[in-house]
Amino acid sequence: KQIQNWVFKNGVFSSDSYVQTGVIRLYVETKLWGDARKVFDEITFVDVVKWNVVMSGLIRCGLGTQALGLFKEMLVYGLEPDEFCLTTALTACAQSGNLWEGRWIHEYVKKRKNHLGLDVFTGTALVDMYAKCGCLDLAMEVFQGMTKRNVFSWAAMIGGFAVHGHAMEAIHYFEKMQTYGVRPDGVVLLSVLTACRHAGLAEEGLFLLNNMEHQYKIMPKHEHYSCVVDLLCRVGRFDEALKLIKRMPMKPLASVWGALLNGCRIHTNVELAELAVKELLEVEDCDKDEEDAALVQLSNIYFSSQKSEDGYRIRRMIGDRGLKKAPGCSMIEVDGRTTEFVSGDVSHPLHSQIHAILRLLFPEDPELFV
Repeated sequence: KQIQNWVFKNGVFSSDSYVQTGVIRLYVETKLWGDARKVFDEITFVDVVKWNVVMSGLIRCGLGTQALGLFKEMLVYGLEPDEFCLTTALTACAQSGNLWEGRWIHEYVKKRKNHLGLDVFTGTALVDMYAKCGCLDLAMEVFQGMTKRNVFSWAAMIGGFAVHGHAMEAIHYFEKMQTYGVRPDGVVLLSVLTACRHAGLAEEGLFLLNNMEHQYKIMPKHEHYSCVVDLLCRVGRFDEALKLIKRMPMKPLASVWGALLNGCRIHTNVELAELAVKELLEVEDCDKDEEDAALVQLSNIYFSSQKSEDGYRIRRMIGDRGLKKAPGCSMIEVDGRTTEFVSGDVSHPLHSQIHAILRLLFPEDPELFV
């Protein structure tokens, strides 16, 4: 505030575009959206850089839909987005699952560039957007049409295969990128490990983790260990998962113990679940939300294994902590319109019709929709 007052008082803000951008970025990065918007609106001419700063900040806070709204507002003002702004808008589409808007931006890019080919930034963002919106065929089409690709382009394509369970395609593209002389980074290796996890390829995942440093000069991080721990637990190899955690060169974070706990939930392994929660709660600087989620999972494991007394004990502990479980939500896009559904919400205008259809689909469980 003191810096802003000084630049306003001395007339620097109104005359220096770099200072204007810096003040906006300061508010955006501290999540003071009201102040950022107020300063934004006071600028006589807002260039694409400033629009992009605010859009990027919204995306970092998980507000992809709002970022898209800002992008549309910029177009209404008659500004032509550069490749960085287009990349940001496509990232917002990927985050919010807005395929319709993403395809519109793709058409806009094709018309503007007169089919001369995509630059590596926009092309990579398109691959990522289509993959995250479930359109792997369109993601592959864009990827194949790119005249230049970097490690991020390959990471987007491999990551798309991985999250949709196409493990062999992910591994094939991983091998293919190396034949093109592109060295994989930690993100690419995590995507391949994710593909192995989805397909239950335990040996392949362990081999890659154990050879990351030697073959690719990349030290495995917590996320790599978490992924392989989850992989081993999914296939029921709990002893190996625990041994892997114990031989980690760094102290395991909550994410690692959380991966072990998730595997215990799948296989109802009570004893190991108790150990995972105990270790997770002892992690320094552990996020409270992670602790609460772990306790909820442990209580569910108790109930699944017919240990109701222990389950109720954990539920009471959760109540004492003042935890309010965040309701589940999901989104669906139909004809370019995105609708969000929140668990327990009865405010949707078509609530009665939706429940009538669900009762037809699940007649064996009438209490599910009470």
